[in-house]
Amino acid sequence: MISRLWHGYTIPGNADEYEALLRSEIFTGIQGRKIAGFKEIQLFRRTLESEVEFITVMWFDSLDAVRIFAGEDYEAAVVPPKARKLLSRFDARSQHYEVRTGLIA
Repeated sequence: MISRLWHGYTIPGNADEYEALLRSEIFTGIQGRKIAGFKEIQLFRRTLESEVEFITVMWFDSLDAVRIFAGEDYEAAVVPPKARKLLSRFDARSQHYEVRTGLIA
């Protein structure tokens, strides 16, 4: 299992609009692609002093599945134009981690 992490930041005034865009268009668009090996996407949000931080965590079966999503340069961030307009800054590259274990409640 591979976890793909990415950070993006907005000014406070753009945070709700950005989150709505993620939920209504971007995440549903990813889901609609029916990517083999894609498991889920999670969204985290944190208000900082002068900006709002968003973290997305995507779960894939393998790096091959990540490549289907992001392309051959799979570490490159996938940020649609509408999202870029709302973000003040973001990671140009995503981080990928091999998931070694998990906790089952």
